[in-house]
Amino acid sequence: MAEQEADRHLHQRQPGKRPPAYSMRALGRKNLPDTITLDDVTWRHTRTHKHDFWAVTGFYETADGRRAVLKMGRTEPFMGFGLEFIGRFLCRREMRFYTALAEIPNVPPIIGTVGTTGFLHAFVEGEPLAKDRPVPEGFFDDLERLMHEIHARNIAYVDANKPENILLGDDGRPHLIDFQISWDLHELGNTWLNRWWLRRLQHSDIYHVLKHKKRLRPEQLTEIEREIVENRGALIRIHRVVTAPYKRIRRSTFKRMRASGRLLPEGSK
Repeated sequence: MAEQEADRHLHQRQPGKRPPAYSMRALGRKNLPDTITLDDVTWRHTRTHKHDFWAVTGFYETADGRRAVLKMGRTEPFMGFGLEFIGRFLCRREMRFYTALAEIPNVPPIIGTVGTTGFLHAFVEGEPLAKDRPVPEGFFDDLERLMHEIHARNIAYVDANKPENILLGDDGRPHLIDFQISWDLHELGNTWLNRWWLRRLQHSDIYHVLKHKKRLRPEQLTEIEREIVENRGALIRIHRVVTAPYKRIRRSTFKRMRASGRLLPEGSK
């Protein structure tokens, strides 16, 4: 179905426009597998959520209604350079965080690996944080405790600024997904400099939790929490100065590429 949609997009593009840049997709012209089998359980593809440069994620379901999420890292070369080794690295790296947090019920467990760059994890019944979605009492207290549980394992989540990574479960509790850019002391060693950097990142995690709390439940902020949110640390300020122009350029570039037919609609955002 996804391949048919891609072909239909090719045929419908305006005359004279170049075909979609499949090199901008993690799997190139390929799509997620229709079915995967792990431990004698068959999972069928139901929908592709996002297919961008570094990874593609999609939803799967078993015959008895169990659901899961497949994330596959990049396998497609880019400008003649093979990048599958990066896809393998990112897959192993993210799985390490999921494994380290396996005993925490607010982090979905890994079900198994798929190919050399993919892994399947359990689906969280719930929805991402959103302005129009009511947040129950105690949610942000639970989310802050969850962050502290992660920090106690010498891990910084790092990506809490994105509300789509924080799920409001049907159980009313917070759940975290997407540990692609998380940080720990594993790769570069347990040095004083890395410990300092880890603490700065963990501080940013809490800042972003309180930022979401201010946006969605401002009446629950304490005076101390309000002061933390309104007095951004140097790391937060530097991050915004560096990334804001990049994000604007990136979004406008991909918008033009999608409009011109050089990038498929579900490509990088």
